[in-house]
Order: sequence, then structure tokens, then C-alpha cells
Amino acid sequence: MKSLLLRCAALLAAAIAFAPAFADAAPDDSQDLLPVEQAYLVTATAPGRDRIEVHFHIVDGYYLYRGKTRLSVQGGGFAAADAQLPAGIQHHDDYLGDVETWRGDIVAVLPGKADANAGNVSLQVKYQGCADAGVCFPPQTRTLEVKLPAAVPADATTPSPAQGEGSQKPLFGAAQGAGMDKPLLPAEQAYKFEAIPGDAGEVLMRFTMAPGYYLYRDRSHFSVSGADGIAAGTPLWPQGVTHHDENFGDQVVYYNQIDVPLPLQRSNGNAAHISVEAKFQGCQDEGVCYPPMTRTIAVDLPASSPSTGPSSSGAKQSGGIGLWGALLFGLLGGLILNLMPCVLPVLSLKVLGVAQSGESLAHARKHALWYTAGVMLSFAAVGGLVLALRAGGQALGWGFQLQQPGVVAVLVYLMFAVGLSLSGVFQFNLSVGQTGSALVSKSGAAGDFFTGVLACVVASPCIAPFMGGALGYAFSSGALAALAVFLALGLGLALPFLLIGFVPALAKLLPKPGAWMETLKQFLAFPMYLTAAWLLWVLGKQRGVDAMALVAAGLAVFALGLWWFERKRWTAWRFAALLVALVALWPATQVGKLQPAAKTATAANSVQQPWSPEKLAELRAQNKVVFVDMTADWCVTCKANERHVLSQPGFAQALKAHDAVYLVGDWTDSDPKISAFLAQYKAVGVPLYVVFPRNGGEGEVLPQLLSEKIVDDALDRAAR
Repeated sequence: MKSLLLRCAALLAAAIAFAPAFADAAPDDSQDLLPVEQAYLVTATAPGRDRIEVHFHIVDGYYLYRGKTRLSVQGGGFAAADAQLPAGIQHHDDYLGDVETWRGDIVAVLPGKADANAGNVSLQVKYQGCADAGVCFPPQTRTLEVKLPAAVPADATTPSPAQGEGSQKPLFGAAQGAGMDKPLLPAEQAYKFEAIPGDAGEVLMRFTMAPGYYLYRDRSHFSVSGADGIAAGTPLWPQGVTHHDENFGDQVVYYNQIDVPLPLQRSNGNAAHISVEAKFQGCQDEGVCYPPMTRTIAVDLPASSPSTGPSSSGAKQSGGIGLWGALLFGLLGGLILNLMPCVLPVLSLKVLGVAQSGESLAHARKHALWYTAGVMLSFAAVGGLVLALRAGGQALGWGFQLQQPGVVAVLVYLMFAVGLSLSGVFQFNLSVGQTGSALVSKSGAAGDFFTGVLACVVASPCIAPFMGGALGYAFSSGALAALAVFLALGLGLALPFLLIGFVPALAKLLPKPGAWMETLKQFLAFPMYLTAAWLLWVLGKQRGVDAMALVAAGLAVFALGLWWFERKRWTAWRFAALLVALVALWPATQVGKLQPAAKTATAANSVQQPWSPEKLAELRAQNKVVFVDMTADWCVTCKANERHVLSQPGFAQALKAHDAVYLVGDWTDSDPKISAFLAQYKAVGVPLYVVFPRNGGEGEVLPQLLSEKIVDDALDRAAR
């Protein structure tokens, strides 16, 4: 039966290692569904008194039904003819049959004739659409007020195509020639766009606007195609000018010429030929605006190196250290992990096993080798999984498994089970006070291997500074180099026990087995219970108190099953007890279905604000110094920095002295926007601290372990 229980534990460990690969197999798409007004932006303008244009901007991943679109004038003022709808894309719908759909940017036209004195027209727009994820919106109705251009006198001269008509017609504002002192330039002359390769990790986008024309910052979108493993990051806009727009409200705009660095997210380090697509919109000062424009430019990228990043400071994450440097830092980082609080409880199992082997060097060697195999293979498996998913387009970092509530719940059970075993509720392959054949049995080797697997899984929240550079190199290198780095990390974690097993002088320092080991074993149960409590707290942060209560109830039933299993000797009863323990794992499979926990509201007197790309861009446009903190509740290093530096009065005073804003991004649950920000700065996980200077420019990445002096100096540099 002990062998059966061991196999169950091994299967459970395997499930932990590979559960993240399947965690997103059946996502709840409704949680990520955009509000209908964000999925479909509908605007209407009148370029002339005989024509109303309705522009649909349809977000990627969504579409509209052409046949469900209706345009009509409410209340008179404009005698409309039949609407002119552009052709759509053929699509087979399970409910509507063969239909036509629209994607991207669509302009529908309502021709007609305005009354002589009409100034505004009330236009009703009806439409319906769906998301590619399979969720459809109910029919929508929007009423838009359209300002008609002033009537042109009969003797007015109509501008010739050379004067005003380019490849694109103006979308908003007055008609050409109506109150304008100069002709409207073709879009290609008014807005020139260039994409210039910088280094392997960045493309410089240059916009040149003709005099009297401006470009909107927040009506722009950029994408990269043509090469697997290369995607666009967040553009680094320079400071702009605030402009009040009748259609869009207060907007940041740009005149003349600007350079916009576009960082690239790369898991493919080879030289590549890519296409940079820019979608943008702009206007002439006199009130005439162009419809959204799209330009695509081919760019040849050089091969990336480990030091490639959005800035020289951002390169700290990968360090430019080379393969041998990465292996050395990986070994040191794994060694330091032995001292981190998230790993110590698991290592208590190994301490006990090695202590039991004190009288036999051969036994100590076998313990050390099996434990090392478990650690190294697990590091290679988890690291390889991250690399494979990143190559598939998912922006994942080290520690991503703890973003999955189901994995966290299983770890709670596992730590609790180990604690129960150490407390004597049931036996978990630990033969206290026994030596000889029991220590070299098959179950003993499997137990050592399992301890190594568990040490790797729980090490994720405790990324040491040395590990950041090594993992950064691994994520930007080829598969073989990355595998070598992951194995070096595992070797560093296992090194103390290898030395004990293979250096006789160290092995002789181990205490002799005796009755004291029973007391040590029972004492070591309490770090396991504390670790389970901490993981339960992390789960509550992810899915709320309902998830905590569900798993806590499951733990009680789980303990009952294990207690019953240990005390019943009949095979049928033991099987029933084991079945009870396995059924108690059911809550762990359900927590992922719960809604994410609501974020705690920031106190009015708190110095921190929630991070978002929009908020960061807004503050930078205001010439603010910005301190960005990317953190997670399961990140032990993050919590240590928050406790000793970021929550202290000195930090708040430094922010106030430098007129700086503190933005916090919470990566406890997976967040694509935060993942993109981490990838932009080539961070392999959290914590990530970036300080943005007052007058534009690139952000400075700070070390993962903070001090008050490090933070003060960075804020001082940013405020100059």
C-alpha cells in the first residue's frame, strides 16, 4: 500500500509539473470579451451635404454581419436614398447560414440630399456582431448626431482632384474648399511613414507630417508579421501636445516629425525579414480629418544577442553575459535558492533523509543522486515548457505555473500531505530510525526524486538576482543553450547535497541517526503547514475567500482519508480510505472556474496607483517621473522589497520630493498587458522595477533586490 501511495504522489507531482501546459485548454472566453462599444467603434460624418459616411472600426477578433446593418435618418433634415454597404467576407454561420461579414475598418455610405437650412442630422445605426471566440452580441442601436457642412453657394468653384482629392477622402470636418485657405494634401503627402531597423530588439518608426497637419497618438496601432517568435511590444511615444478634438475629446497629437521606438518581443533570435504595419489617423489644422490609414513596410532584422533590449539598462535582465557567464550565474542562483524561504520547507525533507543516511556514505550518495536527478529534470522540463509556449506566441515568464489557481490548490494539498506525514498521521516513505535495505529500496529512490521535483516547483517564487541574468539569457538563446542554463540552475540547487554525498569529510559531519530524528521529523512538519497556509493565501488573492473555503474543506476530508488509510489494515477499507482522499482533491479542479478575486481598492492616502499602459502614457505625456513596480502575491522577492523599501515612509517622501508617481502592476493572475511589458524589458518574471525620467526617454531598470539608496538615486536621476 505504501508503494501504491507513492505512485499516487508521483503522479500528483507529474501533474503539477505539466498542469500549466493544459491550464488554458478551455478558457472562459466571456471573461475576456470586450464591451460592445469597445469592440465596435461607430462614428458618422458628412463630407458633403449629399453624403453621410458611417465608419465602423472593428477590433481584431470581432466581426459584424453586413446583412444586419441598417442606416436611417431620424427627424428629417436629410432625404436619404438606399444605403451603400461595401461587400463583406463570405462566412458560414451555424444559425444564419451563409452570410457576409465585415472586419477591420469599414465605411458605409448613406447618399441623399440635405434640406437647405439643415445643420445637423440625427442618424440611427443598427448593427450586430460576434467575437471569434463564439460569443455574439445582441442587436445594437446607436443614434449619432452628424454635423452637415455649410451649404456651398451656387457660384462656388469645386476643387479639382489635383487640389484636394488624394488616394483617401477626408472623413471629418468641413468639405474641401468650404472655408479652407489651402487645398487638402493627399494622405501620402500629408503623412510620411518610415520603419527603420535599430538593433535586433527594436524598430524605429518615423512619422513626418506636412506643415499644418497633426497625428493622433491614441488612434494608432502597430503590428509585426512575417516571422514566428517576433511580435510588437508597446510603442515608446515621445511627449506630445494636448489638443481638444470635437470628435474624440482631449487627445495627444504630434506635429512636424517624431520618432517612435517600437520594442520587439523576440523568442526567435535569428535574423529575420518582417513586415511592420502601422494604422494611424490624423487631421489638418482647419478641421478636415482623414480616415484611418494603413502603411506596411518591410524590415530586415539582424540576429539578436542576449544583451538586446529596449535600453542599455533594460539589458540588465539578460546581462550580455554569454553562455559561460549564464551557466555560472545559473549555478550560483540555484545555490542561493537553498537559502530562500519558499524552498527551505521542501529541503527539510532532504535534511531528514540525509541525516538518516549518516552512517553510510553509499546511502548518502544514492539519496543525493536521485534528488539531483529530480531537480535537474524538473528544471529542464519546466524551462522547456516555458520556451515552447513563448515560441507559440504566449508571453510567459518563470513562475507562470503559480498564476494557475488549480496548480496553487494542488500545491496546497501536497504541502499539507507532507506535513501530515511528518506529523505521523500517515507514512510517506520516511523510515525514521531504520537503516539498511529500507534506505536503498525503490521507494526510497522515488521519494528522493519526488523531493527534487517539488523543490523545483516551489522555487519559482524565489528567483534570486543571479537567476534573472541566467534565465534572461536562456529565454533569448537557442534550445540547447537554454537547456544547459536550466540544468545549471538545477545543479546549483542540488549542489549542497551532492557535496555531502560525495565528499567523505562533509559526510562525516552529519549527526548519527538516533531518537532525536523523530523529534526533528515532527518539528519539520510545521514549515510545511505554514507553506500550505501561504499558498492558500495566494489562492485567495487569485480567486477570493470562496476558493480558500472550498480548498480548506477539501483539506479536512483529505486528512480524514489519509488518517483512515493508515489505521485500516483490510485491503478493501484501505482502498475506500484512499478513494476518499482522492475525492477530496475535487476542490482543486474547481477553483479555476471561479471568478477572479476583486482587486482591493487603493486607499485614498496610498502613494500607489494601478498600472496600465494608458495610465503610464498619460503620466509620461505630463512630464511626470514614474516608478513602475511589477509584482505578484506569490513572489517572495517582491514582498520582501515591499516590506523593507516600498512601504516605508522614506519611499513616500522620495516620491513626493521628486514629484513622482508610483504605478503597481499585479501579475498574481496572468495579465497579457503586464506580460507584454515584462517582455518589452526582457524580464523573465517578477519583480521588475522601471523608473521613467521626467522629460521623456527610456526607462531605467532597477535591480531585483532594492534598497532605499538604489530607489532614491534612480528617482533623482529621473527628475533631472
